[in-house]
Amino acid sequence: MTNTLKISLKPNEKIYINGAVIRVDRKVTIELMNDVQFLLESHVIQADQASTPLRQLYFIVQIMLINPVGAAEARDMFRRSLPMLIASFDNQDICKGLKQIDRMVGEDEIYEALKAIRALYPLERKALEDGDDIPETPRALAVGE
Repeated sequence: MTNTLKISLKPNEKIYINGAVIRVDRKVTIELMNDVQFLLESHVIQADQASTPLRQLYFIVQIMLINPVGAAEARDMFRRSLPMLIASFDNQDICKGLKQIDRMVGEDEIYEALKAIRALYPLERKALEDGDDIPETPRALAVGE
């Protein structure tokens, strides 16, 4: 039997479950009793917040989770973008993480892939601050073009 997962939400908070957007009107705890794809509102980023290469990748992957209709197109964009993104980073820990994320997406572990991308943010921030590992945003990742 699958483990259940309890999630507490605040009033007016949203959760995205299998592509459905659910907003609660009061504090509530929901129990997910089977495997579902979900994303908490606090982990959703908007296109204008996708300001670094990894945040842009995150935006693409989150589309797979919150917009099932656009998931195939987002998956294609991910497949085109990832090799360019890996090639643009010198930091081996980031590259290793991106390869793991590729595996997760391939195995449809989208939520885990999003968590793994978020975990790489500090490494990316350090790389960008150091200036010696500044990747150019791959054209396939350019949001809004």
